[in-house]
Formats: sequence, C-alpha cells, structure tokens
Amino acid sequence: MEPNFEDGDYLIIDEISYRLRDPARGEVVVFKYPNDPSQRYIKRIIGLPGETIEIGDGKVVIYKEDSGMVLDESDYLSSSVFTSGSMQVVLAENEYFVLGDNRAVSADSRRWGVLPRENLIGKTWVKAWPVSASAKIETPAYSPSQ
Repeated sequence: MEPNFEDGDYLIIDEISYRLRDPARGEVVVFKYPNDPSQRYIKRIIGLPGETIEIGDGKVVIYKEDSGMVLDESDYLSSSVFTSGSMQVVLAENEYFVLGDNRAVSADSRRWGVLPRENLIGKTWVKAWPVSASAKIETPAYSPSQ
C-alpha cells in the first residue's frame, strides 16, 4: 500500500467496529486473502455492497441504482497515480471491492475478485511504527454522493 504504508510498519487494528457497523468507503482494512486465508492483506475499501464498480481510462466509477460518479481519490493518491484495468464488477450483499494505494503493483480486487465481509479482520486505526511516521489513520471525506 505504498506510499501510505510500507513493509515493516506497525499498525494497530480495530477489530471491534465492524461488529457494530458496516465498513465504509475509503477505510484501510486488514483481511484474510480470499485465495489463501493464512495470508493477511491491507487494502482500501472502494466499493460497497449493492454497487457496481467500473474501472477504465484510469478512473474508478461507482454506480448505485441509476446514478454514477467518478471516485475522487485525491486525499490519499497523488495525481500521478493511474488505476489500470478495464472491468466492471457488480457487488452482492456482503461483498467489497478493495484497491491498494500503490496501484501499479497492487494485487487487489482487480486481480483476484471481490472481498467477502467474512474475511475482514478490522480497520487500521494507528500507524505506531516507525515512530517518525506514527499517525492516526483517517478515512477520507468524500462528497456526500460518494
């Protein structure tokens, strides 16, 4: 998930919140990799249950019911980041679409498919190590329609 997270970072994960509420778009989550549950991955939630996610021309478009919007990811991605791929995915109940922030090399939902809710471990809460980079992990503030 570079540049926001790097190998060796020590993260504190909130494993309780998703028992009380649904995951939200933009949250960075740790989960069991669907193709090998012994592995743990960290990615950002992009698509929510009931939505259609379309990737093309470097953009992520989210459709809910009859309206679509281009996802504004400027809070956490630099303008030079390009989201490669050409696909459309319809999310069922309890399915999420996740992408890594290091889009050029990320193994994410573009490659292995949707993330079942049952695989979620928790939301990243604090980056505690290295101390020089410690910070609370904030969820981006999307416009109301996102």
